[in-house]
Amino acid sequence: MSIHVLPGDSLAAEFNKTGINGEVVVSRECLVAGDKSGATLEEFWERRANFIALDYGGDPIEYQENVAYELEKLIGLPADTEVNLWFEYELFCQVNMWFCLDLLMGSDAGIFRVEPLNASPDDIWKGFGPIGAADLVNCFEARTRFSDEDIRMGSRLWQAFREGDLDELRRLGEYRSPCFPFLKEVCEAAAEIGSRPAAIVRELKARGLNELDSLFPEFQKRAGVYGYGDLQVERLLQLC
Repeated sequence: MSIHVLPGDSLAAEFNKTGINGEVVVSRECLVAGDKSGATLEEFWERRANFIALDYGGDPIEYQENVAYELEKLIGLPADTEVNLWFEYELFCQVNMWFCLDLLMGSDAGIFRVEPLNASPDDIWKGFGPIGAADLVNCFEARTRFSDEDIRMGSRLWQAFREGDLDELRRLGEYRSPCFPFLKEVCEAAAEIGSRPAAIVRELKARGLNELDSLFPEFQKRAGVYGYGDLQVERLLQLC
């Protein structure tokens, strides 16, 4: 049994053209933002659903069906399961991947990292966006298996980010593994998430970029490491 965890519905549409076998699980979360508290997984989902409803107008029932239940498919997998985590390099995707690794802690499944290949330095943070079905097959064939230590590290990264432990994030950013490219840059961005994105938005607004259509491309150029979509940048624009 193979499971492919994909970072969004847009990649799922392209993935369906590849002919790669296995069940698709779509990660529709944006754990890079909002409430990440909760003593239990059920409470965590409830608080996430509330955050999505308040900040983005989402429906809590749809959240449970399309987000929480989808990711819970990673819990209690049979030992012969193969899990492929298709995540990009930037913080938005990395935090979601760390969370998936935390869910998979203690699993006997084989867990693999599938990453975008051959991106130029200017396109590193664009992830799978420019990649077609044939290239996705190449990405899958070049996948890397997570070691037990890698999986533990993913869980530790998630816990540090969840708790806002900036010093720990910077320490964990020194970890080196083929499964965690650009980890140092991403952890530094995570440690500055409370100030740096908002500061960039304020600087861009001071230059006269007050509308999302003009500000968003410039934000991406300066802060691509965060992987923010238009919803996150629009929220910053409203707050700044």
